[in-house]
Amino acid sequence: MKVLVVNKFYYNRGGDCVCSMNLERILREAGNDTAVFSMQYPENVNTEYSDLFASEVAFSGGLFNRLKAASRIFGGDGVKKSFACVLAQFKPDVVHFNNIHSYLSPAIVEMAKDFGAKTVWTLHDYKLICPSYSCLCNKEICERCVGGNKFNVVKRLCMKGGLPGSILAYMEAEYWNRERLQRCTDAFICPSRFMADMMVKDGFDKDKLRVVCNSVSRDIVSGLEIKNVREHYYIYVGRLSKEKGVETLLSVANQLPYNLKIVGGGPLLAELKSHYASEKIEFLGHLSQSEVKKYVADAKFSVIPSEWYENNPLSVIESLCLGTPVAGARIGGIPELVKPGMGFLFRPGDADSLKRTIETAWEGQFDYGWISSNSINRFSEHRYLEEILDIYSR
Repeated sequence: MKVLVVNKFYYNRGGDCVCSMNLERILREAGNDTAVFSMQYPENVNTEYSDLFASEVAFSGGLFNRLKAASRIFGGDGVKKSFACVLAQFKPDVVHFNNIHSYLSPAIVEMAKDFGAKTVWTLHDYKLICPSYSCLCNKEICERCVGGNKFNVVKRLCMKGGLPGSILAYMEAEYWNRERLQRCTDAFICPSRFMADMMVKDGFDKDKLRVVCNSVSRDIVSGLEIKNVREHYYIYVGRLSKEKGVETLLSVANQLPYNLKIVGGGPLLAELKSHYASEKIEFLGHLSQSEVKKYVADAKFSVIPSEWYENNPLSVIESLCLGTPVAGARIGGIPELVKPGMGFLFRPGDADSLKRTIETAWEGQFDYGWISSNSINRFSEHRYLEEILDIYSR
């Protein structure tokens, strides 16, 4: 089978990129003929068709650059010509789309459908139902556009708090509306049941939705030795921004006697570090994958205090596969991942609930080996491949 994997970036940039790159590798190693289409970017991994990638656009800089980027949303600035070249040369049976809005365009989904390929689209965020991607407005949970009028993105200036970006997001949502996207997409893959339910709530046809949880990368579990005795700290791995609930976590951690390690960067790093860094709260910044793996595998538990609709966070999946239990917020797709015996759930944004959960997890007794083996089987690349190939064959 010939499968073309599409994502707007193609390097280790975020969860969508990691999943896209893993998907291509898993398919290729299973004997499928694979290729990649993306936007040209200096840090991209080089692939066979890199020279044919869509030219780079940016929504910053001068007016000309911003207009070029805006035209890309609607299929302009050469993206269709670039994609047509790859379609003609590779001749895919299946085109598997990932994050394509803005820097590529849903126009290429229509092209793939017209070409005669099976079109499959994995949803890594809420862009198809929320013009500003995240179901957040002014950093608070918002569902006004879900099943409703997408003009709310303009009325509430949801797109980075500005009028021009919010108007453009509204125009994009109207142009690439639900009916148009459903016509050109054979199957939407939702990494969580929560995501699928939100899509149905917005009016998408449930028969086009498939729930397939993300897999754990083999790099995470290779050479894994589970430690039954853990170090005396718990850990947060992720972006340091308001919706991640890190401020709530740190305010609670400051009241507790336990050691906390914070891994990652983000817009709140400097502020949080200056306010909370101490002997018991350590900010480690950005680390390599191997360093993160070691810190998580040694921790008593990890904490995911998100205050937004997490979809299918790799941080939870990877922690569990390393045998490290998770204290997670009961929001979005997190509860689907944290099964009994693998951690605890607490009310998002509730400091008292989080504090009690951390205290319980610190004193808890866990079968780290069981958590790891069960999770590796549950999130295995083999399981993921079988589910993906089943969707391709329908």
